[in-house]
Amino acid sequence: MLARRAFVRFTNSNLKEFPKELSVIEGVLRTLDLSGNKLTSLPASISRFEQLKHLTLANNRIAFLPDSLCKLKKLETLNLASNNLTRLPDTVCQLSNLRNINLSDNRISTFPQCFCGLKHVDVLDLSRNRISEVPDYVGELHATELNLNQNQISMVSESLANCPRLKVLRLEENCLQINSIPAQLLRHSNVSLLAVEGNLFELKDLQEKEGYDAYMERYTATKKKMF
Repeated sequence: MLARRAFVRFTNSNLKEFPKELSVIEGVLRTLDLSGNKLTSLPASISRFEQLKHLTLANNRIAFLPDSLCKLKKLETLNLASNNLTRLPDTVCQLSNLRNINLSDNRISTFPQCFCGLKHVDVLDLSRNRISEVPDYVGELHATELNLNQNQISMVSESLANCPRLKVLRLEENCLQINSIPAQLLRHSNVSLLAVEGNLFELKDLQEKEGYDAYMERYTATKKKMF
């Protein structure tokens, strides 16, 4: 029955290993959902699933990813939320068609540089991790939405203002002081929605910061387009 399946879902099935029987459809499988299992890793043979566009592995116990994941050149959606990842292989930067990446609720402590060269990313979700700073190289990120809620961030590089497509930036419930918000981000970026509630400053502090008026112009213009 698997022979012609382009979509397979084995969710909440108590799987501890990647299903070997999927090998019979490795040439046609486009969407695979193995969320809610007990997987701790992916086999190197994942590279054979070259037609995969959507891979969902949320709510497992995955601690590392094989370098061979980079062979999935058609992959557009990668969901690894609620796993045990601490880092990603550098080869992820070769997944040039990625558009939606969900790595929320893992154990990542450093912002993954491998995503910064990907030109088509729309949403990058790194919420509920252990990231402590947004480094300079994030200025090369092409995402339109970046979610860093519920990390441990206390420093944000002003290079974040250089992200060419970034419109939505979520930094709620971190460890940010008002001086950690770069004026450049408010004044000269494309960000039109900046969510910073739950940090170590009040909204009025942000409103008094240089560049806030320019940010509000972008925010208001975006709201008008929605209605």
